[in-house]
Amino acid sequence: MEFQTFSNEIVFFDLETNVPNKPGQHFHILEFGAIIVCPRTLEEVESFTTLIQPKDLSVASLKSSRSDGITRAKVTNAPSFEDVAEKIYGLLNGRIWAGHNIRRFDCVRIKEAFAEIGKAAPEPSGIIDSLGLLSDKFGKRAGNMKMASLAAYFGLGVQKHRSLDDVRMNLEVLKHCATVLFLESTLPNQLEGKWQSSSKVMTRSRSSYQTAQRTMPYSKGSLGKMTQNVKNLLGKAQSNQALQNLIKHSHSLLR
Repeated sequence: MEFQTFSNEIVFFDLETNVPNKPGQHFHILEFGAIIVCPRTLEEVESFTTLIQPKDLSVASLKSSRSDGITRAKVTNAPSFEDVAEKIYGLLNGRIWAGHNIRRFDCVRIKEAFAEIGKAAPEPSGIIDSLGLLSDKFGKRAGNMKMASLAAYFGLGVQKHRSLDDVRMNLEVLKHCATVLFLESTLPNQLEGKWQSSSKVMTRSRSSYQTAQRTMPYSKGSLGKMTQNVKNLLGKAQSNQALQNLIKHSHSLLR
């Protein structure tokens, strides 16, 4: 079957898997989630998610420490990967793939899953790995570069470790990081030292709670306040059209 390609569209996707805890045990996909995003507006135009039943149900945990976590009972009657492979192929093939740590994890698991059922794996037209991208461009001002830490840094809530929720959080994290970097690169002199405060963020891991020291690009509060600060800084530049365009663009990004 032939599939249409969409080389300029971005698909954020995420996999939830078991955690191998025995020698020789492999990763098995338990959930797939994806959103297709317009590259011009960064708006979500389509979404898909499904639980997936592994061939060996014993790899799925009987219980989950999370209220909405994936358990063996939840995947028992879910479709197999082969049942949803065609849908997943159609979502991924020919699009730009985006996600957090997808180069080392999600991309590998997708190829393994398609190989296991004897079908050709989808191919991306490009890859945006937010882990590598943000490590290079945004730095570790949020502490570690886990999605949970980045989300907490921007006040986006707690990571749920469910595929569709996580990809939507991933997109929002990228938007927030891009906005801060855009403002800092455009107005380095005005914004240097502004909104800097020492604060602590509580990040949650599966095993424990950890407190990490981080430096925020703006004081605690909404990003709307950040927009107002930018306007105030540039309030005396009414005659400069380039700066006025910046104010307008920054406001649209930060709403």
